[in-house]
Amino acid sequence: MDYHTKNHSNFLLMCHLIFVCKYRKKLLIQLGNDVKQLMHDIANRYHFRIVEMEVDKDHIHLLIQYEPKMSILEIVRLLKQMTTFHIWKQHEKYLSKHFWKEQTFWSDGYFACSIGNVSKEMIQKYIHEQG
Repeated sequence: MDYHTKNHSNFLLMCHLIFVCKYRKKLLIQLGNDVKQLMHDIANRYHFRIVEMEVDKDHIHLLIQYEPKMSILEIVRLLKQMTTFHIWKQHEKYLSKHFWKEQTFWSDGYFACSIGNVSKEMIQKYIHEQG
């Protein structure tokens, strides 16, 4: 047995995620581009890929590709917690007008749907047409 051979795994795990702004506030009209940039930065740092992403006024759609060593819950927590933290650092004055005494951005919970490769283009098209 050759112990020097690396075990290569192949996988294509993709998930459609939707996050909604707290109280359905239309914050992404003003902050959408900054939120998208933060999400790309987080994805690069934590080694998952945002295949497609589009903001609407009060929610964001993402199509992510990830490795099995990460759970969807971990990815969701990273994206929601880190974008909230950084968007408040960048736009505290603007956000404090919307949220009284709480540094929040996203509503609790999220939508997640695993997708097969066959429908990847359809999901990408759907996300691209949002907003």
